[in-house]
Amino acid sequence: MKTIGLIGGVSPESTLIYYREINRRVQSRLGKAHSARMILYSLEFQEFAELQHAGNWAALSQIVVQAAKKVESAGAEFLVICSNSVHKQADDVMRNVSIPLLHIADPTGEAIRQAGLKTVGLLGTRFTMQESFLRSRLEERFGLEILVPNEHDQEAVHRVIYEELTKGIVQSESRQLYQAVMNRLGNAGAEGIILGCTEIMLLIGKDDVSLPTFDTTTLHADAAVRASLQLGAHG
Repeated sequence: MKTIGLIGGVSPESTLIYYREINRRVQSRLGKAHSARMILYSLEFQEFAELQHAGNWAALSQIVVQAAKKVESAGAEFLVICSNSVHKQADDVMRNVSIPLLHIADPTGEAIRQAGLKTVGLLGTRFTMQESFLRSRLEERFGLEILVPNEHDQEAVHRVIYEELTKGIVQSESRQLYQAVMNRLGNAGAEGIILGCTEIMLLIGKDDVSLPTFDTTTLHADAAVRASLQLGAHG
C-alpha cells in the first residue's frame, strides 16, 4: 500500500469527505479493519480564499508548493490536492516535487469517457468555470466539450460554494438554484454535469438532476485508493 499525501483544508468540509471515502474504500477492498496510509496537510481556508479572490496566484502557488514539499518529505508517495480550484497551482506543484500528482481531472474525464458522453456541463467556483486549468485538461486529454453556465449563473454557483457549502451549510433554496442552472446547461446541449467543486456533492445528489452527474470528490478519492493499492484503472 502506497502512502497518499493529501493537501486539504480548501475547504475542511470536503477534506473530511476525502478522508472518510478513501478509508471506506480501502476497508471495502481489503476487508477486516484495514485503512489507508495517508499524510494530510491542511491549509488555512480563510487565508487561501482571500488570496484567491484577490487574484494573488503567486502567493497561492508558494503556499501550495510548500505544503506539497512538506507532505513529500513526510513520506507520501504521491499527491492528492483535495480541491478542484487549487489545481490551478498543479503545474507549479509538479515542477517542485519528485512524487507524482494524481490530477482531479483525470478520473473525472475517464468516467465521462466510459459513460460515452462528449458534451458536459461544468459547475464549480468562478475560478474553475472561467479559467482553463481544468477545462483544457478535460478537453485535450479526453476529447470532451465543456459547457459552463452564463455569467449570472456562475456568480450564483460561486456564492453558494463560498458562503454556504464551505461552511457545511446546505439549503434547499440553493439546491433549487443549482437544479435550474443544470437544467439550463442541459438545454444548451450538456449530456451530463461535472460537480467540479469538491463541496457540491454536499448539495447535489444523483437524484437531484435528470442528467448523469460526475462528482469529482468521490471519483478522485476512488482513484487515490486504486493508486495506493496499485490497482488498474478499473480495479
